[in-house]
Order: sequence, then C-alpha cells, then structure tokens
Amino acid sequence: MYHVLLTGCAGFIGSHLTERLLAEGHTVTGIDNFDAFYSRAAKEANLQLLLPHANFNFLELDLVDTAAVMKLDVKADVVIHLAAKAGVLPSLKDPVAYINTNITATNNLLEWMRAKGINKMLFASSSSVYGNNKTIPFSEQDAVDEQISPYAFTKRSCELMNHSYHHLYGFDILNLRLFTVYGPRQRPDLAIHKFVKMIKAGEPITMYGDGSTARDYTYVADTVDGFMKALHYVMSHTKVFEIVNLGNNGPVKLADLIAAIYAAVGAQPNIIPMPMQPGDVDITYADITKAQQLFGYQPTTTLQEGLTQFIKWYNER
Repeated sequence: MYHVLLTGCAGFIGSHLTERLLAEGHTVTGIDNFDAFYSRAAKEANLQLLLPHANFNFLELDLVDTAAVMKLDVKADVVIHLAAKAGVLPSLKDPVAYINTNITATNNLLEWMRAKGINKMLFASSSSVYGNNKTIPFSEQDAVDEQISPYAFTKRSCELMNHSYHHLYGFDILNLRLFTVYGPRQRPDLAIHKFVKMIKAGEPITMYGDGSTARDYTYVADTVDGFMKALHYVMSHTKVFEIVNLGNNGPVKLADLIAAIYAAVGAQPNIIPMPMQPGDVDITYADITKAQQLFGYQPTTTLQEGLTQFIKWYNER
C-alpha cells in the first residue's frame, strides 16, 4: 500500500479518486485550496465524504505559496497532481491566474518533491493541449505546438516541465491527458451539469455552434480506473516518462449530447443556437491504444449509463 499525496482532493475527479484509493487501503494526504472558481460549499460536501476515513488527512494549502509548500511535512511515496485552474473560456479572461495556479504551483510541487526525495508522480493534463488537431483520433505521438487557449498552454507547459525533472533528477512521471470527464460531482461550469440544471429549471439550452462539435466524454469512474492502473504502473517501473491519453475513444456530437440529456431527463427539447465561442476546439477524440498497452486501461461506461448516474446524483443533492 502507498502513501499518496493528492492535490485537488476536494474537487470533482480528486474526491472520486481519493475515495477509490482509500477503499483499496492506501493512505492519502489530500490538499486543496478551495479555489473560488466554483462554490466552496460543493467542495466541502465532497470533502465530508473523505474525512471519516482513518487513512485520510486533509491540508488546506495554496500550492502557489512557495514558502508554504516547502514547509509541507508529508512522507509520501507518490504524488498525484490534479489541482489546477480549469476551464478554457475563463482562462482567456485571466491568463495570469492560470499561469500562476497551474505552472508556478506545479513547479513548487516538483521542487518540494526534489527536496523530500520523492520521485514518483501522476500529472493530470488535458486533451486541450491538442488544440484543433487535424489527425483523428488524437495520438500521444501527434505534434502539440498549437494550443488555442491559456488553459491549454499551461497544461502543455507543465508536461514539458515534468520532462525536465525526469531528465535532470530521475523523476518517474506519467502525464495523463484527460478527455471531458463527467459524472456525479461534476463541476457546475461544465456542459452536462449546466444543461441538466437549465432543463430542470425550465430554461432553454444555449447551443454554441451548429451542434457538430464533438467531445470524447469519459465517465469519471473510468477515468479513476485509469489513474489507479497508472499508479500501479509508475510504482512498479523505473526510468518512466510517458504521456498517455485517458479518454473514451468515442466522441459525441454536441447536438447528440443535448438530445440524449433531454431524453434522460424526460423533457422536450428547447434549444437556442449561439455562435461558436473563442478557444473552443472542433473535436476531441482519444486514441487509447497506449493506455491499453501500458496498463490495461479500458473504459466501459456508455453515455446513457453515465448520464443516468449523473442525473440520479443531481436529483439526490
């Protein structure tokens, strides 16, 4: 069993992953700064699911604070770094905040690991690094030099920084590129959560573009399973540096997603078309061959199953 330092533990994916780690008998020290991007109350509700576990310890900490990070006293075997400022459109409005929270914070964490002699890390990257990639599906071998949002370039910057620490100091790191994760506890700014909330409130859905844009929606339990398999891989191998897609290998068009949500909620469609938003990509589509080959990753949740679970959670809140 491992002692895992997990950043962003009170967030959507972080809380699910922490639950899974604890259920499998690992010890978790969780860090979160309750970034104001969305409600602190939502994150505290997630945290309440974790605090009763004897093997869980929580620290409220802002990773941008270099001095505070360097004072951190945790004897971890591995770091799982999920904490970040997320969202493409908000990053256009405040790129400096994204540079600080994503790049500076990641560097602080890497320097802390170096000081403590910890050399194993899983990093949550993003499909956004592919930009408007013309090669479908997206492969880890594709060139990723044309990001189209500050959020995307901060994630790519962190991938490159992680490679420097692998090269210079022998860190074993997997950069895991996540593809539109959804499910219970999903952030309120993300499409599925927003659409369900609007439908439940009797409001029309605003659809940006003609509905042909597509995303590789990945259910959170499948993403968590990918992280667990990646964890066992990085802990059992040395001289590791890999970039790995964790997607669903099946993009869904926006118009089809909206239709599926209306059907799952049991409401009649009411859609207002809007122009495309800046920074949005046309499609995300994960080639997951590498994840399958490296550690047996295989998502199993259909969109219908995932939407049913999300709506169930939404109704029970």
